[in-house]
Amino acid sequence: AMLEKRKKRLLEEGLFSDENKKSIPFLPEVIGVITSIKGAVIKDILHRFKERFPSHVLIWPTLVQGDEAPDQIIKAIKGFNSLSKSSNVIRPDIIIIARGGGSIEDLWCFNDEELVRAVVKSNIPIISAIGHETDVTLIDFAADKRAPTPTAAAEVTVPVKLDILKHLQ
Repeated sequence: AMLEKRKKRLLEEGLFSDENKKSIPFLPEVIGVITSIKGAVIKDILHRFKERFPSHVLIWPTLVQGDEAPDQIIKAIKGFNSLSKSSNVIRPDIIIIARGGGSIEDLWCFNDEELVRAVVKSNIPIISAIGHETDVTLIDFAADKRAPTPTAAAEVTVPVKLDILKHLQ
């Protein structure tokens, strides 16, 4: 009931509106990934990039479960957005927020209101890749694109390099 009430209020505020959605770049030079470095998710994403189109990836490690996770993810979004051309680290062209599947309790941090607002405010397009096909969280509605799985997020982010080369030939 609390989730539905929050979803309705954020929807009425326009936070899930298509007008807020930024376009996903066709071929991002730098990809930011916000996730845990302890799970299989980051390995799956990096493997998919390597297979499809090797890319420059910046990983911002965070918790992806529990009470501290929303604040860490918000700091990562703001951190990536604060990078500039004069920074030592290149600002990403796109951000993926990813976590593997789990129970609704495991994924609850992605229903945090302040996290939803941070996703909408990001100047960098965000792909939400939380859980598996049937898992849906509030950041999925706020993100510029929702991927049904973390691996699918990598596929949405970069094309297949060999397909591009074949087309050009």
